[in-house]
Amino acid sequence: MVNVINKIVKTIVAEFRARGLYFTIIMYFSYLIGVIRGLFYKILYFKNIKATVFILQANSKIEIFNRRAKIHIGEFVFIRKNASFRIDFEGELFIEEKVFINDNCNINCVKRIVIGRKTKIGPNVCINDHDHNYKNSEDSHLLIGEVLIGKNVWIGSNVVILKNTIIGDNVVIAAGSVVKGNVPANTLFINKREIEVKHITA
Repeated sequence: MVNVINKIVKTIVAEFRARGLYFTIIMYFSYLIGVIRGLFYKILYFKNIKATVFILQANSKIEIFNRRAKIHIGEFVFIRKNASFRIDFEGELFIEEKVFINDNCNINCVKRIVIGRKTKIGPNVCINDHDHNYKNSEDSHLLIGEVLIGKNVWIGSNVVILKNTIIGDNVVIAAGSVVKGNVPANTLFINKREIEVKHITA
């Protein structure tokens, strides 16, 4: 306990020296509001959310639409502004400890999504464990799979992660990529694009 307190004090002092007292106070006040917002959702969905302390900043929201749906949030998860989490049917979303999720991210879970510890997710990332069944060849309007993201993964901005995707530990997903399938651990994933300009004929 003493070590934790010492670490907190050292962190605050370092922030004060780097940012100044005024901006340090503003920053930590913002964090406090985020903790309160996280607590609000934990109370709202008390049977469906398992979590300790996490930060949920302004306009981010958690929506759970089924009594069997669950979300597990590890310690010190930090979710920035305008993120949306929707869990439905028998979906289970696991966000392990020390995950960072940036602005405007969208996670939709109806079966299983796992985000490993210390993973960092850039802004405007979309993660879905299902697709819409546009062919209507089955009774269900959804095609359902899973998304498993390993530990210490870096996901760049504007990435889309589709169902039936497994991303190994220590992977970097380049910005703007569309990811589906298996991505081996300790690799860099890039969607290469070629620029093509075509004239429009009248």
